Amino acid sequence: MKAGTEAAAIDAVIARVEELGFRAHVSRGAERTIVGVIGDERPVDPEQFEILDGVERVVRILQPYKLASRDFKREKSQVAVGGAVFGGTGIAIVAGPCSVESREQLFETAWAVKEAGAHFLRGGAFKPRSSPYSFQGLGQEGLDLLAEAAATVGLPAVTEVVAPGDVDTVRRSSAMLQIGTRNMANYALLHEVGRSNHPVLLKRGMSSTIQELLMAAEYILHHRNYALVLCERGIRTFENATRFTLDINAVPLLGELTHLPVVVDPSHATGKASLVAAGARAAVAAGADGLIVEVHPHPDRALSDGAQSLRPDQFAALVREVRDIARAVGRHLLGDAA
Repeated sequence: MKAGTEAAAIDAVIARVEELGFRAHVSRGAERTIVGVIGDERPVDPEQFEILDGVERVVRILQPYKLASRDFKREKSQVAVGGAVFGGTGIAIVAGPCSVESREQLFETAWAVKEAGAHFLRGGAFKPRSSPYSFQGLGQEGLDLLAEAAATVGLPAVTEVVAPGDVDTVRRSSAMLQIGTRNMANYALLHEVGRSNHPVLLKRGMSSTIQELLMAAEYILHHRNYALVLCERGIRTFENATRFTLDINAVPLLGELTHLPVVVDPSHATGKASLVAAGARAAVAAGADGLIVEVHPHPDRALSDGAQSLRPDQFAALVREVRDIARAVGRHLLGDAA
């Protein structure tokens, strides 16, 4: 739309888009409003929109991920979650145990990560595992403990949802829904979290391409849920010295392709506690908007992912290190002076 177009003209364009059987997605930037025309792939004559009042030009979005594309929204999106923001100049840190194991373990970890400078508390109540004999999480009890701990220490909670039927239950206990690597292509789940209109953290599938990740994001955005953050968590390659391979290239590449904020999970990407801080430093230097880090007071006793979990003192050191890296690249941690 032309700069300064009145709301009535924008509404008229939206009405025409919907009258033609398409779906209108509106992006309002600081200088420009863009009306996305989303629907099937039948040919569309741009002239039917070009002649409408207030329209400056019609641009075809060539990428298959229409709503996630920079063509749809040129400005970087900012996603507000529980008083914190992903995608601004500040860098957000999400930290906590892989799994909620007990009240004592969770509260000890929650207070430790809060004191060290974390902005969100993570913890899994439902844990999809490779082996059916591995710890699968505490379920509803874990959700209740996570909600209580988050409220007590004053950090928004982030936790994984694994089934479409659990979305509403998990939403009530957390500030942000996480879609794990094994569920990135669970399209029924993506539709449901999209309809929830709740903030979502979408992890890249362990064997998925960048385009597949962005197409998964499109399922959520299609429901007009724009509170979406992407997560690079390492991919499978021929290398087996580490659990996964941190695709650091994905961070700046996603910054070029999409307006969505991008965070990095160095815990899963490396699988080794000794490498997590280095992965976190690299992620911030590459332009990540946040980190998600696994922390456990006693990693040797953890019921899941103990080998990649940091002790509270190690996590505190990581926060200090990434704060320095952030300043070196013109960023800062959320809550720090810009």
